[in-house]
Amino acid sequence: MSTVDGAEMATEGRSWRAHEFGDPQDVLKLENVTWEPPTPDRLLVRVAACGVGLPDLLMVQGRYPLTRTPPIQPGQEVVGVVVEAGADAHFRVGDRVMGLTPFPEGHGGFGDHAYVRASKALLAPSTLSDAEAAGFMIGFRTAHAALISRLTVHAGQTVAVLGASGSSGLAAIALAKAVGARVIAVGSSVEKLTYCAEAGADDCINHRTSDVGDELLALTGGIGVDILFDPVGGAVAVQAIKGVRSRGSVAVIGFASGSWIDAAMDDVVLRNLALVGVFAGGFSVEEDAEMNRTLLEMAEQGRIRPALGSSYAFAEVPDVLHRLEQGIPPGKITVHVDGS
Repeated sequence: MSTVDGAEMATEGRSWRAHEFGDPQDVLKLENVTWEPPTPDRLLVRVAACGVGLPDLLMVQGRYPLTRTPPIQPGQEVVGVVVEAGADAHFRVGDRVMGLTPFPEGHGGFGDHAYVRASKALLAPSTLSDAEAAGFMIGFRTAHAALISRLTVHAGQTVAVLGASGSSGLAAIALAKAVGARVIAVGSSVEKLTYCAEAGADDCINHRTSDVGDELLALTGGIGVDILFDPVGGAVAVQAIKGVRSRGSVAVIGFASGSWIDAAMDDVVLRNLALVGVFAGGFSVEEDAEMNRTLLEMAEQGRIRPALGSSYAFAEVPDVLHRLEQGIPPGKITVHVDGS
């Protein structure tokens, strides 16, 4: 951030942006853009790395509900160094932070700089590398919202995790294990499930070769799991809900399959199941702060950390997002911004 006679000036740099919806390889262009000084509740950071997720592809394609109108700048979460802090943001210039961008407004993280919402930011602990810090917030905030804020998982319970090799699934494995729960990972390939086992899952189910509900019952002695963590929906979730115990809970998080879980409501009622909606962005400022404190403390203690996947160069952003259409590989994907 430069000044002239003490007056702040805008910051310039590169950013990947799309002025129309479409395939990332066709519509994402690297542009020279300007970042004005941040609003009081935001930070401006020099980006070191940015996390990659399915919503980044969906927003470029025009399929993400929070980004209805171009221009689109994807990139939901970043790690970087604060170059300017808004008046109400409790961070200082030079702080290394990890946090969420205001991407619904067209200000995402795939750039030399990015805005970060101060209420959705944490000081990045030295225990996390740039890649780990860039992939921390969304996965662990989602896992915390589901397993602690909404359902309060505790030691001795059993949690089944759908989409277990994805960002939020792996975070759910780590968080559930950190509090002493047993974890059953559900995925679509031997490669993904091997990754989940290495990340701490106690048991694994391949939903392409097994009926998930039957396997969950078999692995729990016919009782069923206490909690189903569901960011997937669709047919897999319908199978899995059969393996939830009476008076158990289903954390309804997303629809990576293309459709939400379609639960048979007579079964839900007769077995006293709880279907609990989970939206990590739907908490108050005070609740956000408490969630952030808990996650930061656990990260600093080494109790939780993201399970990393592939890492890519800044120039590869359009290709990386394009490849997500063919499926998401295991682990958190990150992009490192050259020149950081």
